[in-house]
Amino acid sequence: MREADVGVALGVGIGWRRELDLTIERMPDVDFVEVVAENISPARLPESLRVLRAKGVPVIPHGVSLGVGGAESPDPARLAHLAACAEALDSPLVSEHLAFVRGGGHEVGHLLPIPRTRESLDVVTENIRQAQAALPVPLALENVAAIFGWPGDELTEARFLAELVARTGVQLLVDVANLYTNQRNLGLSALDALDALPLDHLAYVHVAGGYEHQGIWHDTHTTVAPEPVLDLLTELCARATPPGVLLEWDDEYPSDAVLSAELARIRIAMARGGAAMAWDGAVMASKRPSWPRTARAVRDEHGSRQAAPGRRAGEACRGPDRRGRRAGRLRPRTARRPGGEPDRQAAEHRGQAPPRRRAGRRRRPDRGVRRVRQDTHRAAPGLPCGRRRLRRLAA
Repeated sequence: MREADVGVALGVGIGWRRELDLTIERMPDVDFVEVVAENISPARLPESLRVLRAKGVPVIPHGVSLGVGGAESPDPARLAHLAACAEALDSPLVSEHLAFVRGGGHEVGHLLPIPRTRESLDVVTENIRQAQAALPVPLALENVAAIFGWPGDELTEARFLAELVARTGVQLLVDVANLYTNQRNLGLSALDALDALPLDHLAYVHVAGGYEHQGIWHDTHTTVAPEPVLDLLTELCARATPPGVLLEWDDEYPSDAVLSAELARIRIAMARGGAAMAWDGAVMASKRPSWPRTARAVRDEHGSRQAAPGRRAGEACRGPDRRGRRAGRLRPRTARRPGGEPDRQAAEHRGQAPPRRRAGRRRRPDRGVRRVRQDTHRAAPGLPCGRRRLRRLAA
């Protein structure tokens, strides 16, 4: 097993999304994050990314629209945006896809595979050199997931990437989920690809989950990584020690516990392959400086509508809430504990006095508090409010 020589130890990370900002901030096992460059403005970075940078968490801009695989030269404006993101985030590198995304002014709307011919190799080599000249940090290229291949391909994807590395010195972002997708859809051996890739130029690795639909595997990034994908990660780690491995999750976001469990599965798969991470998550956390008090933290301390991370619905707030309740009173109970235990039962379990409710108020599951008239909506006890109304109308 050989060490990758890119020199930037990252650890185990997760793709940053706005829907996951608070989750990622409070997860102790996240060593670095990756953000889609097209989703942020370097002049107005999201507060969550500023918090993560203050904690010492590396942030990597990840482009999806540069299009180095096309016949046209990379757009100078897109290159300038990537460079500005790297500068604003103090990033160690930026990453993009080896993909075809536009032609003749028309956007494809997808990361398509490129024709892997010698002529195409010359064009892509020049595009990468232009991108490298415009970026202040190294560039890493990612292999893409494909559901078709172009006729007349002269090189495999791994051999094509190896030629690009030899010509330009570009780094590699190896997506093992995409290797698995191409194996399922096109019959391309993922293990042969790992053997052919120049892993001594490995920047980091992507892991993600997907679904099979009508015989085609779709790399959706919306579910846990299947075991074959983690097995490929193990095989990669048996060949080289990756500087970093990142979990991608783009929609249908799960709980914090599920995401932490996925990061743990990644670490286990790496350990099976013999990879020893340069920065362990616990060590990283101990080395990071205490993060500053942000405007969000100050607002939460004085009783804003949004509870601070870690505060459960039903716990006492420090100041008056938006309804003017006195300090120390319980907040409206708008959520249930995991497993569906109501807050009243949770309070009794903790030895606290159960919260009092006004007469004539009923709770609808997961929809907060709703006023109803007692004289018009009586039904059997235990039924939710909406079902009481339906039962009355049906009668």
